[in-house]
Amino acid sequence: MAKAKTVWECSNCGERYPKFLGRCENCGSWNTLSEVVVAPAPKSSRAQALTPKSNGIPQSALPITQVQPDDHPRLASGYGEFDRVLGGGIVAGSLVLIGGDPGIGKSTLLLQTAEHLAKSGRMLYVSGEESAQQIKLRAERLGVGSEQLYLLAETDLEAILLEIQALQPRVAVIDSIQAIFWGQITAAPGSVSQVRECTSLLMRAAKKWGVALLIVGHVTKDGSLAGPKVLEHLVDTVLYFEGDRFQSHRLLRSVKNRFGAAQEIGVFEMAESGLVEVENPSQLFLSSRDQATPGTATIVACEGTRPLVVEVQALVSPTSYSSPRRTPTGIEMNRFLQILAVLEKRVGIPLSKYDAYIASAGGINVAEPAADLGVAVAVAASFRDRLVDPFTVLIGEVGLGGQVRPVSQLEQRLKEASKLGFRHAIIPNSPVMSDYGLRLSRVNRVLEALIVALPSSEGSE
Repeated sequence: MAKAKTVWECSNCGERYPKFLGRCENCGSWNTLSEVVVAPAPKSSRAQALTPKSNGIPQSALPITQVQPDDHPRLASGYGEFDRVLGGGIVAGSLVLIGGDPGIGKSTLLLQTAEHLAKSGRMLYVSGEESAQQIKLRAERLGVGSEQLYLLAETDLEAILLEIQALQPRVAVIDSIQAIFWGQITAAPGSVSQVRECTSLLMRAAKKWGVALLIVGHVTKDGSLAGPKVLEHLVDTVLYFEGDRFQSHRLLRSVKNRFGAAQEIGVFEMAESGLVEVENPSQLFLSSRDQATPGTATIVACEGTRPLVVEVQALVSPTSYSSPRRTPTGIEMNRFLQILAVLEKRVGIPLSKYDAYIASAGGINVAEPAADLGVAVAVAASFRDRLVDPFTVLIGEVGLGGQVRPVSQLEQRLKEASKLGFRHAIIPNSPVMSDYGLRLSRVNRVLEALIVALPSSEGSE
C-alpha cells in the first residue's frame, strides 16, 4: 500500500513543491506555501463512482454539425436582475460561483431564489455553515416556506452527491464551498486541495445529471475569491456580490460568464423582508438636482450592456502638506491622477498645490474611460467654485494630449440620459444616429468642454 507523503502547497495557485520555498515559482507570491499531507486515494471511491466521466466507454469526437443542441430552457430565478447577470436565466447543468464579503447578502439572495425555483420543481439547499434550524429561522423572516424546498446541513461531499442523485433537484445551492470536504483528502476543509477537488467533482456531477449548482465562495481581504485561481476556471460563471456596508443597495456583478455577457450588473436593495430589485438603478446613483453644488457633474457609465447615470463629486482645496493628497472613491486611482495631470498641463489649472478628492454617488465603482470627461469637469468646477448645469451629462475619454476621444455605446448612454430628463449632453465629436431630444455639444478637447460646461470660467492651453 502506498504511503502518504508531505508536500508544500501554495495557497494562492495550488502549485505543489517537494520542499519549502519562500516564493512560489508559479504565481510569484511570497510566504504562501504551507505543509500538507497527501494520502494516495484508493482505486474505488464513492464520490468518483457517482460522477464517472464516460462510464468506461471511450468518447469519440463528432463534427460540430452533428452535436445535438440542448433544448432545456433557462430557469427563471425570480429576480429579473439576477437573470440579467446570468445572461437570461439559470442554465441546466451549469456551475455558478457567487462570492462576496461576509454579511453582504449571498445566502439571503440564494434562499429567496430557491423559494421561487421550488414553485416549479424540487430545490435543494445545502448548508455547511448553518444547521437546518438556523436556516429555518432565516427562512421565516424572509417568508420562505415551499414544500419543494429541501434543506440539508452537511459538509461531507459524498453525502451531498448521494442526496443530489437521489433527490434529482433542478437546482442545488452549496453554501459554502470552503466548508465542504472530501474524505479521500487529508487536508482540512477550505484548503487549496479540498476546494479544488470538491469543485471538480461537483462540476462533473452537474454536467452529468443536468443539475444547476449555485456555489457560495468566501473572499479574501483584497476582495478576490479565496482558494486557488483554478477554482474560477472550473466554473461556468463567476459572480461578485458587492456593496457598501453603510448603504442599503447591493450590486451583483458578472466577472466571467460562458452563457452571457461579462461585466453585467444587477442592482438590489436590502430591506427588512430581504433583497428587492431596483427597477431604475440610475435614480439610485443620482442626488437631488435641486441642490446643485460646485464640483458636481453627471456621467453615463456602461456596466456590461446596461447604461447607468452616475453623479460624481469633486473637492479641490489648498493643501497644507508638501505632497498634496489624491483620494478617489469609486474612481480608479491611476486614471484620476492622469486626469489631474492633463488639467494641469493642458488647461493650466495648478492642481499640484491643492488636495483633490473625487467620489461617485452611491459608492459604485466606475472603471471605464467614458467617465474621464465628467471627472475632469467636476474637478475644474470645484477649483473655479462654479456650478455645472444639473441637467447636463458628460461623456468622453480624456487623452494625455487633452483631447476628448470617442467612447463605445454612445447612443445607449444618450437614450438613458434622455429617459431621466436630462436636456444637454457634452460628448466627443463623433456621429450619432439620434440625439433622443438632447441638445448635443460636440467637443474635441477638454478645454472646449470646460468652456461649454462652465461658461463663465476662463482657461488657456
